[in-house]
Amino acid sequence: MGEAAAKSSEAEESGNTSSVVVVVPQETESESAMRTIPVEGSSSSKSSSPSWCTPIRLLVIFCVINMLNYIDRGVIASNGVNGDRKKCDKNGVCTAGTGIQGTFDLNNFEDGVLSSAFMVGLLVASPIFASLAKSHNPFRLIGVGLAVWTLATAGCGGSFNYWSIAVCRMLVGVGEASFISLAAPFIDDSAPAAQKTVWLALFYMCIPTGIAIGYVYGGLVGNHLGWRYAFFGEAILMLPFAVLGFVMKPLQLKGFSEAAKTLTSAEIVEPVSGVKAEDARGKDDVPARQGQFSGKIPKKTSWSKCTFRQISRFGKDMKVLLLEKVYLVNVLGYVAYTFVIGAYSYWGPKAGYSIYQMTNADMTFGGITIICGIVGTLAGGFFLDRISSTINNAFKLLSGATILGGVLCFGSFCFKSMYGFIALFALGQLFLFAAQAPVNFVCLHCVKPSLRPISMAMSTVAIHIFGDVPSSPLVGLLQDHLNNWRSTALILTSIFSVAAGVWFIGVFLHSVDRFNEEENEEENADMVKSLTTKTSVEENPKRVEPSEP
Repeated sequence: MGEAAAKSSEAEESGNTSSVVVVVPQETESESAMRTIPVEGSSSSKSSSPSWCTPIRLLVIFCVINMLNYIDRGVIASNGVNGDRKKCDKNGVCTAGTGIQGTFDLNNFEDGVLSSAFMVGLLVASPIFASLAKSHNPFRLIGVGLAVWTLATAGCGGSFNYWSIAVCRMLVGVGEASFISLAAPFIDDSAPAAQKTVWLALFYMCIPTGIAIGYVYGGLVGNHLGWRYAFFGEAILMLPFAVLGFVMKPLQLKGFSEAAKTLTSAEIVEPVSGVKAEDARGKDDVPARQGQFSGKIPKKTSWSKCTFRQISRFGKDMKVLLLEKVYLVNVLGYVAYTFVIGAYSYWGPKAGYSIYQMTNADMTFGGITIICGIVGTLAGGFFLDRISSTINNAFKLLSGATILGGVLCFGSFCFKSMYGFIALFALGQLFLFAAQAPVNFVCLHCVKPSLRPISMAMSTVAIHIFGDVPSSPLVGLLQDHLNNWRSTALILTSIFSVAAGVWFIGVFLHSVDRFNEEENEEENADMVKSLTTKTSVEENPKRVEPSEP
């Protein structure tokens, strides 16, 4: 142990003070070890996955969870669950309301606010979970989110008035936030290098598929058992996955240091200027601990300091994202795209029922969405991998597919024939869904690995707060004013041209794939330092005695 102390002293005298030294007592009382915190990218910072949780199984689990999330969105938009308000004709003959609208007597604007309430919870919680991923295990955070989602969904089924279901919808968004922010980076880590976009396509294919199944499921359960049972069924289906998030061995993400997570619960000591490493020991080579050593004072991180560090770290990450032009252009295009897609998913069945008198609008829109969603999303992923999955190629695919899909959907609403509408609208949806994998590929690969959770979180926040959060109530307000679903749909569909134009700008930007870019030493030092306590010189100068010259 004397040799170890001498080596530590030599390192200290040579000016190598960038490491954080932690005193760790071993199992035997006669020995102790001076360990250096492993920095990100080192072999000691990596943890292996449990043997049964292969990449394929992880992908399947995440796809099922993602599908359940979006089944919920389809359920609340379905006619069987959303329903209609009580109506009265000129003769005073009234028809009873159905679903949520009928139960709580909601107009279209109030009904649209329910969709936005979910998004408010999602956008507020997403950056919080993404920021916490740097100090807490991301897999456990997913488990927490799924537990909240399960309870909140059951609460929707038991809601007793408009405000109770609005609050529950907000909590459903909070629960989904952890999964949306952290699942894609896990999949990106697990996927083979030549199939990353395809794996992302499989994951995001669950968005249209889930919404479509939600339309059908909500229509069947809502019409036969009542709208409340549709929500109870969702909660039962998600419960096993919420439990799995706590009982399964946690996984680690690329770009995150194991040490950073250990530091939050350990007692940390920092070398004080002028104090040699051997002075940090007690006499007779007994491990120094509980403050009984010279020059070092163990201190546990307080909640206030922890919160301050989380906010400080979040601010630094946001600064990096806002200075990344590729990221900004990608998200701006995604916002315009989501504005239309979000309104389609919420108002689509009702618009189809009104324009073409579809008696089974839930089934029709559900069938179109599930087929086109699967084929289009997978086709977009396969095509990008085929032509080489680069950021520049992703922008080309995004702009081309979106403008073609937008033109086809615009033309479909001009048809008076229902069959002509279905054919052209389905073709347009194929092109539009091809954008799902490439847009998220850009979000994941235009930033360093450690920034992927916050990148996905802020992308989610942006597309919802500026996209489908305002689009549902605004389209409802526009329809209340025009009272013509065909005109409303045409105005809405024209916004696809804005998304295509913004993504086209990205083709001309200088882009670099940062997936394999490691954190440099200075950034690692800053991250570790942010998780350690202040030195005793700053906080308790009287307790630190200068070493002998």
